[in-house]
Amino acid sequence: MQKYDGYHFRLKDSVIGVQFLFVAFGALVLVPMLTGLDANVALFTAGIGTLAFQLINKKNIPPIFLASSFAFITPLAFSIKEWGVAATMGGVVAAGLLYAFLSILIRLKGDGFIHKILPPVVVGPVIMTIGLILSPAAVNMATQAGDHYTRAQAMGVAFVSLLVTIFIMMAGRGIFRLIPILFGIFVGYVISIFIGIVDFTPIAKASWIAIPNFVAPKFELAAILYMVPIALAPAIEHIGDMLTISHVAKEDFLKNPGLKNTLLGDGIATSLAGLFGGPPNTTYSEVTGAVNITKAYNPAIMTWAAISAILLAFVGKLGAFLSTIPTPVIGGIMLLLFGVIATVGMQMLVRNSVDLSEPKNMIIVALIFVSAIGGMSIDLDVVKFSGIGLGAIVGIILNLTLPEFKRYDQQ
Repeated sequence: MQKYDGYHFRLKDSVIGVQFLFVAFGALVLVPMLTGLDANVALFTAGIGTLAFQLINKKNIPPIFLASSFAFITPLAFSIKEWGVAATMGGVVAAGLLYAFLSILIRLKGDGFIHKILPPVVVGPVIMTIGLILSPAAVNMATQAGDHYTRAQAMGVAFVSLLVTIFIMMAGRGIFRLIPILFGIFVGYVISIFIGIVDFTPIAKASWIAIPNFVAPKFELAAILYMVPIALAPAIEHIGDMLTISHVAKEDFLKNPGLKNTLLGDGIATSLAGLFGGPPNTTYSEVTGAVNITKAYNPAIMTWAAISAILLAFVGKLGAFLSTIPTPVIGGIMLLLFGVIATVGMQMLVRNSVDLSEPKNMIIVALIFVSAIGGMSIDLDVVKFSGIGLGAIVGIILNLTLPEFKRYDQQ
């Protein structure tokens, strides 16, 4: 298919749908693996989230797939440790409802409203802090000894996994260039088997068919108020994703179905994930890249990818296999990916020509960094703001309140 011509559900597209799930699979399962959530649940919620997105945008469905968001890795890990999985899922549900609230504001005030609250000078640095805050965790995963391996073995496995991922990103062609994570994991896993640090016991014990470890949400105010601000950065990223897929498919999805509907679809998908115990959902750039390469614009292909994800969620041995991947393998890949996240935020500043010599912009960026990375926290008894959430709030407030001043050399 050479151009976007709407939704056509055909059995022959099922194989292509599985291919698109394969493209998204590596990043999809990394988030639950890093945060302690169940990978099979993440597969299930990615599937139902994508289907919900399509249902909400049924008048003109963009060909996109929704799955685990990297922006929530640190908040999920902290929240699970602080309040438990159930309360964290309550926060995820509330984060999705924030998207829905923003979509309502867009319906009332237009698209320009969200750009005023979340301009690039705020969102760029917030995205950068996500990668920078995560980077120490990646280093620890790649360099620390475990129960079955030494520090030297960990660093060796991590280094090879990293090199393979980089090589595929740079030298891969076609669809293979979109799955560097899978290649890195595969080679790192094979090497881990050869040096004897993989324990296959979980795979042997697991059944072929099993119900994922679903977790019902519990709504605690502290966990909700901690999680909700994190959704601001992925919300504005969503606009960029819609612009990209519009360009790829040569169809203006910002006009029809409109940001008010696509953002609502993202929010409902995230809230649904929280209801079952899965990570928040977001649109996947890897899949958009695959759409561009294959010219497969039919959004029904994503329906097949979603159905495949749901079916795989009930394969017990798949989750068991993922649990046997050694930590250094994941750590090596994360060394690159967390740095890439920070780079994406930097690209947003450059692409939008944000002048950091302007006092207002300089102050906003500086205080977002210090607030998010410096360990600052604000405890209001009922809720405590810190990290990425605090940085986002500080950036929004400064952007809305600081006056514009010209530099002396421009006067």
